Amino acid sequence: MDSWLRFSAQSQARERLFRATQYACTLLGYSLQKGGAADELRKTVSQLEAHMSLTRKLLRLGSSVEALEAAKRAIHLSDSVLRLCLTISHLNRAMYFACDNVLWAGKTGLISKLDQHKWSQRSFRYYIFALILNLTRDVYELRLLMESEARYRAAKSPPSPYPSTTLPIDPLSSSSSATPALPAMSMWLHRQFNLIVTVLYSNPPLLLDLLKNGCDIFIPLDRLRIYPTGQGFVGACGLASSVLSILTIVHPWLKLKP
Repeated sequence: MDSWLRFSAQSQARERLFRATQYACTLLGYSLQKGGAADELRKTVSQLEAHMSLTRKLLRLGSSVEALEAAKRAIHLSDSVLRLCLTISHLNRAMYFACDNVLWAGKTGLISKLDQHKWSQRSFRYYIFALILNLTRDVYELRLLMESEARYRAAKSPPSPYPSTTLPIDPLSSSSSATPALPAMSMWLHRQFNLIVTVLYSNPPLLLDLLKNGCDIFIPLDRLRIYPTGQGFVGACGLASSVLSILTIVHPWLKLKP
């Protein structure tokens, strides 16, 4: 098991490079189509994209084992929210990789008469569930860090001699009572935005993970036709998330833990 995990870790960087190339081809193909490029050039770019996708599937053979091992580690986390999100996310990733392996076998002809569309849609469903859970984990950690930063600021700042302005409890109150609450709402939103910026600036791993998952979520949303965005946007999001993933491999301290 340890030998396989070491091999998987070594091939992960190559898979990320092929992924970046694949989505760069997607973005390039969209640009060529919009620019009215020659059909032969667009066909070459499309074929290169398909080759990159197939190569990535080959490199991900057996990645379900790594995802299951990550789920086994996550189930022992002390934080119940992180334990739930990460364990189920890794299990969904394992199923996604398993479906992807079947799809690779179908594309290479090892499994004849495979319904590739059905297996592709099935893999993207597992993928989007994993991404939703990853984003939930990111938002949860962001919220915890914001609360910690707010307590630190409250303890450091001197008490105000003026009574604090609170928002009205009833949002459906009269306009005369709601009008004074607007500045308080604006101040609250400003403080929350300032907290978010401060926390993300001081925690690059959380920022990169949030950006990476935020970009990745649009790929299955488009493939499943839940929120179609077009090839150009999908290519840009995939390329951006791939570059961010490569950064976490080159600089391991940028990877969000656990």
